[in-house]
Amino acid sequence: MGLSIRAYARHRGVSHVAVKKAIDSGRITTLPDGTIDPDQADAQWTRNTEAPRAGARTRPVLGAVPPEAAGSVPVGDMPTGLPTGGTSLLQARTVNEVIKAQTNKVRLARLKGELIDRHQAIAHVFKLARAERDAWLNWPARVSAQMAARLGVDAHALHVALETAVREHLQELGEVRPQVD
Repeated sequence: MGLSIRAYARHRGVSHVAVKKAIDSGRITTLPDGTIDPDQADAQWTRNTEAPRAGARTRPVLGAVPPEAAGSVPVGDMPTGLPTGGTSLLQARTVNEVIKAQTNKVRLARLKGELIDRHQAIAHVFKLARAERDAWLNWPARVSAQMAARLGVDAHALHVALETAVREHLQELGEVRPQVD
C-alpha cells in the first residue's frame, strides 16, 4: 500500500492539487488501490516533468510511460495497451533532437552542394533524353547517302531501312521505365 495524494504531496513538497494534476495528465501513475508508490512516482515525476525555466510555469506532459515500459524503446515501437497512453517527455525530446539533427544534416549537405533539386534533375534528364532521341532520329538522314555510296546500294532504300531500325530501337528504349525514388 502506498501514500495518499496528500501524503505524497507532503513527501514531494508540492500541493495536493499539483499531485492530482500529475495523475490526471499521466505524469505519474497510481497503484491499483488508488494510492501512490513514492519511489515509482518520484522517478516518473522527474522523468516526465519539464524543468521550469526562469519566469515560466511547468507544462504538463500528456501521458507517461511506466518504468518497466520506459527505456530505449523507440516512440514508433511503444507497446500498446499501456495504462497511460502516451510517450514520456524524455522520449518526445529524443525524437525532436533526432529530427533536428537530420534536418541540419540535410541543410549542411545542401549548402555544400551535395544535394540537388529533384525537379531540376528530372527536367535535366528529360532534356538530355530528348536531345539523344532527336540525334538518333536525324542520324539515318545524315549517313544513309554516304553508306549507300560505299556499299553500292539504293540510297533511299538504305535510308528507310536505317530509319525503321532506329525507330524500333528507340521504341524499345522508351518502354523501359526508370525508377526515380
